[in-house]
Amino acid sequence: MTTGLFIGRFQPFHKGHLQDIKDALNEVDELIIAIGSSQFSHTEENPFSVEERIEMIEDTLMQNDISNYTIFPIPDISDDERWVAHVSSIVPEFDVVFTGNAMTEKLFSERGYKVKRVRMLEGINGTTIREMMLKNENWQELVPEEVAEFLEKIKGAERVREFKRE
Repeated sequence: MTTGLFIGRFQPFHKGHLQDIKDALNEVDELIIAIGSSQFSHTEENPFSVEERIEMIEDTLMQNDISNYTIFPIPDISDDERWVAHVSSIVPEFDVVFTGNAMTEKLFSERGYKVKRVRMLEGINGTTIREMMLKNENWQELVPEEVAEFLEKIKGAERVREFKRE
């Protein structure tokens, strides 16, 4: 059985993340989803709590009949030299790392892990979605329906706009 590791902040979980998970699960039997910066929430860069991010991911994966995953919160330690060991100490063993982040790719590769670059969906990333929320644009089309409904319920876009006023 092969296990993959997929790391992201998921601020918010979007269609690109969903596609990355589906693609990864075509290559591995189980996927560990690591939520980075798990201790941060209610900030401009990390507006959603780890519990909210977990709910977004679980709601979406359940609707897509995906169950062969586990989620682990990964707090930041602000130390690139120790970060891979930090992540590895929290999650179960894995065979391959899936990432779209150049620094994550570099750090895991340097420590001998097999790393596969995920295919980025053009125009879909958390920064763009948060900027669209700020401008009151149609961000909903960039996230799965379950995430859009959840963020509407918790007034996610309003929260993102609050941070810009401060």
